[in-house]
Amino acid sequence: MTRTTRLVILLAAVLLLGGVGTGAVLYAAHRSGMRDEQQANGPTVRTGTVSLRPTSDRRLLVRNLAWGPHRDEIATVPADDPQGPRTASGVKCLRFHAAAGTGICLQAVHGTLRDTYRAVVLDAHLHERHRFPAAGIPTRARVSPSGHLMAWTVFVSGDSYAGTKFSTRTAIVDTRTWKIDDNLETFRIIRDGRTYRAADTNIWGVTFADDHRFYATLASGGKTYLVQGDVGARTLTTLHRNVECPSLSPDGTRIAYKKRVKGASPDAPWRLYVLNLRTMKETATAEQRNIDDQALWGDDSTLVYALPGDYGSDLWTVRADGSGAARRLMTSAVAPAYLG
Repeated sequence: MTRTTRLVILLAAVLLLGGVGTGAVLYAAHRSGMRDEQQANGPTVRTGTVSLRPTSDRRLLVRNLAWGPHRDEIATVPADDPQGPRTASGVKCLRFHAAAGTGICLQAVHGTLRDTYRAVVLDAHLHERHRFPAAGIPTRARVSPSGHLMAWTVFVSGDSYAGTKFSTRTAIVDTRTWKIDDNLETFRIIRDGRTYRAADTNIWGVTFADDHRFYATLASGGKTYLVQGDVGARTLTTLHRNVECPSLSPDGTRIAYKKRVKGASPDAPWRLYVLNLRTMKETATAEQRNIDDQALWGDDSTLVYALPGDYGSDLWTVRADGSGAARRLMTSAVAPAYLG
C-alpha cells in the first residue's frame, strides 16, 4: 500500500467519523428541541386548576413526562381514567407526593456552574408554604396520611441504588412546627435488640404509618433491612432483611418493596415483593421486570410503580397478592399520588 493510498484511507475515515459525530449531535439537539413540542401520539395535556384538597372524585396526581410545554409539571387525571386528558398545574417537580391537602415538591435550581436542590412544602392550592435546602439529587418523597409529616431522600454521592458506591440523606419535617430531622442516620439503630453503630449506614425510602411511626430502608455492611422508625423516640428498629424502598399498604398490614433476587443482573437486581408484617411472609408479585422505584398502593390490593418508557417513564400496575399480570396504567408519568 502506497503512502498516498494510506493518506486517502485515513482522510476518508476522518470524514466518516466526523459525519457520524455531527449527525449524532444534530439528532440529539433535534430530540432535545422536540421535548418542548406536543407529541401527536402523546397524551393530551392542558392548563387548568390543580388542587390537593380531597374530593368525592378520586384523582391521580403525577409528574407529567409527556413532551410539550407542560413537561415535568404536576398534573392530574381522574383515577378511573388515567389515560384521559391531563390537567397541568404549572408547578414543576423532580419528585412529588401529597396527602390530606399537603404536598412535597423536590426541585432543581439550575445555576451557571452547578445545580442545587430544594424541598418545597405546598398547600392545597400548590402554593409554597415553606422550603428547605436539599443536600443532593432528589430520589424519594412521601407525605404522612394526615399531611403533618413529610420525608424526602436525596443522593449526596452516586446516582443509583444498584451499586454499592452511593450515599443518601433522608429528612423528616413536621409541618405543624417546621421542626426538621435533616439526617435520619442520627437516629439510634436497634438491631436484634441491641444498639447498632456503623460508619457506613444509609437510610432511605420513608413510608408513614401515622404521625409517630414510619418504615424505611437501612443499609449497612452490604445488607439492607426494613426498619420501623419512631419519630418521638428517634429510633430505627430492624424488622426484616433484603427490603428496599418500602411502601405501607392503606390498611397498615403489608409492605410493598423491591427485593434483590439471586441470579439477577447486578445492573437490574430487583423484583417487586409484598411482605406481610404480621407473619413476615414474602409474596412475589407477577411483575418480572427490574423495579427501581418506591411503589405506591393504588388501593388495598394493587400497586403502582414506574418503569422506563419512550419518553422517560410509564406507570404500571399489578396485584399485590401475586396473581394476574402487570399492565400499563399511564404513559409518560412518574411520582404518583392518589387523592380522594
